[in-house]
Amino acid sequence: MIAIIAEKPSVGMDIARVVGADTRNDGYCSGNGYMVTWALGHLVSLAMPDTYGYTKTAAEDLPMLPDPFRLISRQMRTDRGMVTDIAASKQLKVIESVFNRCDSIIVATDAGREGELIFRWIYDFLGCTKPFRRLWISSLTDEAIRKGLEELKDGSEYDSLYAAADSRAKADWLVGINATRLFSVLYHRTLNVGRVVSPTLALIVRRDAEIRAFQPERYYTASLTFPDFTAVSEKFKNKADADAAFDACKGQNAVVTKLDRKEKCEKAPALYDLTTLQRDANRLLGYTAQQTLDCLQALYEKKLCTYPRTDSRFLTDDMLSSVPAIVSCAGGICGADLPASMHPAQVCNSKKVSDHHALLPTIRAGEADLDALPIGEREVLKLLCRQVLIAVGGEYVCADTIAEITCGGYAFTAKGKTVLDAGWKAYLGKPEDRPLPDLVEGTSLPAPTGEVTEGKTKPPAAYSEDTLLHAMETAGGKDMPEDAERKGIGTPATRAAMIEKLVAGGFVERKKGRKAVSLVPVQAGVSLVTILPEQLQSPLLTAEWEHKLGRIERGELSPEAFLTEITQMVQTLVSEYQPVPGAEVLFPSGREVVGNCPRCGSDVTESKKGFFCEKSDCKFGLWRDNKFLSAKRISLTKLDVTALLKSGRVYIKNIYSEKTGKTFDADLLLDDNGERTVYRFDFGRERTT
Repeated sequence: MIAIIAEKPSVGMDIARVVGADTRNDGYCSGNGYMVTWALGHLVSLAMPDTYGYTKTAAEDLPMLPDPFRLISRQMRTDRGMVTDIAASKQLKVIESVFNRCDSIIVATDAGREGELIFRWIYDFLGCTKPFRRLWISSLTDEAIRKGLEELKDGSEYDSLYAAADSRAKADWLVGINATRLFSVLYHRTLNVGRVVSPTLALIVRRDAEIRAFQPERYYTASLTFPDFTAVSEKFKNKADADAAFDACKGQNAVVTKLDRKEKCEKAPALYDLTTLQRDANRLLGYTAQQTLDCLQALYEKKLCTYPRTDSRFLTDDMLSSVPAIVSCAGGICGADLPASMHPAQVCNSKKVSDHHALLPTIRAGEADLDALPIGEREVLKLLCRQVLIAVGGEYVCADTIAEITCGGYAFTAKGKTVLDAGWKAYLGKPEDRPLPDLVEGTSLPAPTGEVTEGKTKPPAAYSEDTLLHAMETAGGKDMPEDAERKGIGTPATRAAMIEKLVAGGFVERKKGRKAVSLVPVQAGVSLVTILPEQLQSPLLTAEWEHKLGRIERGELSPEAFLTEITQMVQTLVSEYQPVPGAEVLFPSGREVVGNCPRCGSDVTESKKGFFCEKSDCKFGLWRDNKFLSAKRISLTKLDVTALLKSGRVYIKNIYSEKTGKTFDADLLLDDNGERTVYRFDFGRERTT
């Protein structure tokens, strides 16, 4: 009996049908010598700090360095804290039973880093030792599954892929958990920090700062209008200079002093990888990166497109013969004519394909009822197909003409463009054709009309998801080795989630503009970047990580060496980081002030757990669950705390006596020596109010 494990139930069902495992059971299918089961995403994860005994960790107790790391069944966040996900626990038991009843395993999780990690962690968590082979496919069509099953590879061939994924997860834990706990403790609020999310936030904050600091500068241009074209002067800082240029031309003939005509060819862009499709879907359809990824994932599971989380824009050389059929399929889906001149070879380059080739529609997509698809999936599929037509199209050829016109002693410039061959740009709509008339150098032109116009320099544009994805993809690239496989922040598979995390965390908001939806930081995001050390803001950190993870994947770097480096970085961060002065201004609590701190004089405010000083480096606090007060059945109100902070005492009635079981009335006194807060009773003062 052979076990097959997929990443999702829908994929497991497809594989089960192909291999003849037709009997449906709870959590698996069986038949024809196979038992096909599935994960539900990440069923197993790295344990959280509490598992290692790190509960109310103070800054001085950091860093948290698990040795070894432990795996646990997936947990979910509730009002009671983190609890075991019942569905995950149940499916793990099913998988364990399936593995125990089989002689070997076929790994059919998604063919990538995360898919490999999902299986290996399940395998290790269950203590399984059965041999396993790997199914590696880029499409879920029946043909692709059958071919993949004929070409299974020994699981050990993917050990380095697993090592890279496991190292990334552990490094993210070390940096994210320690940095989050450190900054949250120091600044008395939850501050989620991560090696990908933090530099992404920094990009957005810095762009916003550039926009806010931008001072527009006025400029002026003089334009001359001729019967068939317009020529424009240089930009003048002063209106008087522009007026002088225009006035000098009044009633004067102009002369064509120079003509420059150049033909320009633009080769067709490559096929889509995930990031370029997300960018175009945002720019053209208004979809977020996550919405596009969700649509692609749904199309993939419906066998209408190939593997979505690819970072390649090319096909392998052995796919050349299949390109015409794919192009024909894409044209049918788009309702567009095929390219007049098709060049399949320009989309094939095995050297530029790593784990998966570029995104493609499947042949099955051409037979699907597109009207039955949700509109998002349909539009993303059409956009994908259009890119296939573009990528095999001929060159776009145009002639750019620049004419220099002299009049009244001033130079003016006119520009024209003539499209000679629309080529691949025909699929983008009719290319703009702005030809100049037939001008001859040295000829005279009649006296023109015209005007002086005022303009302003513009600030850089706020990031849209299109431009942010590009910035994430290229960030830190100039500082990385030329052979680095990934030079940006994150990977195609993770960038959408990072953007959504920033929005959900209340650090960034989407702001609708006239042309696009911008990503802008809110005050909490600006404040977080302000207190982060440069190391955690810099895209270079994650770029370096991705480069080193690539080396681990290729067997060029040991996971141990990588994690040792990460551990040292975390230790340095914890030992050397100093809180930013005045952080109470950066992170205002918005809570009601109940008095002044007896230690530093700053505001004391109320929270769920008690009353605490707002100053980040002050430890003063009056906890609700104080053992002394709880034993006396005293619950301090805001008025009580206000009195304590003002005069050091407050009159309390019905205080419970543990010795007698009776109640009494007395003054509650607050003594604070700068390090400890102590309560005591005073029975000697008669109440006067």
